[in-house]
Amino acid sequence: MKLLQLVLVALVFLIPSAHAHEIKIGKLVIHHPWIRQPVSSATVAGAYTKIDNTGTEDDTLIKVTIDGVSSVQIHDMKMEGETMKMSEMNAGLVIPADKSVELKPKSSHIMMMGMKSNFMEGEEVNGTFIFAKAGRVRVDFEVVAPSADVHVH
Repeated sequence: MKLLQLVLVALVFLIPSAHAHEIKIGKLVIHHPWIRQPVSSATVAGAYTKIDNTGTEDDTLIKVTIDGVSSVQIHDMKMEGETMKMSEMNAGLVIPADKSVELKPKSSHIMMMGMKSNFMEGEEVNGTFIFAKAGRVRVDFEVVAPSADVHVH
């Protein structure tokens, strides 16, 4: 009986979460793309992920598309004096060789504008990342609760 309990406990820790996912394209690994559920009347929201570049050359995320969103931009946020300023990264987001870049709240992120419907917790939203070198890859964003504290490893 104890052996069965030990095996069951081990399986719980060895089986990955259904919500944790990664996408590989070339030397890039995209970890758990997610969207925090926006308030019901919102037409804008942010999307987030972490991207590892295991290669020897930089790559650049140059475009993102997300189903049900009319405009998607890659944004950076920086403090200018006492004010946080957000701006589009027109040349894209560089993913340096042998490094990771995390798109997260209050930092660099994916900005969705013109949302055609409300994304609800538990939904998966289809999108596409386009990289300068690695090319195009489909991603599924998990919509998480407004209060969720998501940590991508």
